[in-house]
Amino acid sequence: MPGTSLRDEIYSQPDCWSEAARLAADGPGGVAGRLPAPGERVGVIGCGTSLYIARAYAFLREDAGQGVTDAWPASEARLKRDYDRLVAISRSGTTTEVLAAFASDRRADGRAPVTVITATPGTPVHDRGDAITLAEFDETAVVQTRFATSALALLRAHLGEDLTAPIAQARDILAASPAETERSLDGVRAAGQVAFTGMGLGAALAEEAALKLREATQSWAEAYHATEYRHGPISIAQPGRAVWALGPLVPGFERDIAATGAHLEHHDTDPMAELVRVHLLCLLRAADLGLDPATPRNLTRAVILS
Repeated sequence: MPGTSLRDEIYSQPDCWSEAARLAADGPGGVAGRLPAPGERVGVIGCGTSLYIARAYAFLREDAGQGVTDAWPASEARLKRDYDRLVAISRSGTTTEVLAAFASDRRADGRAPVTVITATPGTPVHDRGDAITLAEFDETAVVQTRFATSALALLRAHLGEDLTAPIAQARDILAASPAETERSLDGVRAAGQVAFTGMGLGAALAEEAALKLREATQSWAEAYHATEYRHGPISIAQPGRAVWALGPLVPGFERDIAATGAHLEHHDTDPMAELVRVHLLCLLRAADLGLDPATPRNLTRAVILS
């Protein structure tokens, strides 16, 4: 059945997050010693989904007061800045831009050490730094879900966050019956356009949500900081379109969207858990359109450039 692998991977996420939180701890099997320490200046790179996870982490780390943290697209990373540690996120371990960013082993030339977070053992990215290999979170689907969210769960837990609430919220979202899920997503399922918004963590994951909907369903989806949405993009809001807010609403946002006639989708859940709800929408819309959401057109598991 089309999308079966993606469905299974989506539904495995709460268990993966629990395991990621365990891995983030000190002690046997933990990876805490390979992740940035409080006070370090950190640069994080990635491409596509991994970039959005990097942006989410950068916001959370600075918000927690743990040090300057920049997130860069791998192709434009400013790695010569005075960083104490660099972090690269690459599910496949073969992404051309990530490998090119670290053309040599930076541990050997006295520059900042590199930590790599990947899902795939034995890939070239392992030669670029100290690899944290999360093979248990790897995926069959081209579309990323559980690896990305589990990498974020690992990083959040390492920052000292308690993931009990987001894990419970994701379990509740996934425990709903198919009929309940369909009813809860009526307002966005057939929307002609969906704009995802948020602030902080929500803004970074809004970008990822829009990417998922585009990849899995070929839909018109965009993403904005909630405060920036009213500086122009709100002009495309109208009946038959939707705005999906991740995280707390900014003041006046609900009123402003209501005035456009667009549907506002908002739930009082952690943005990482809310992303799971977006994953379910991807499954529904793909089925409506006769698409296989696990294998988007024009995409492969990794972008390898000649």
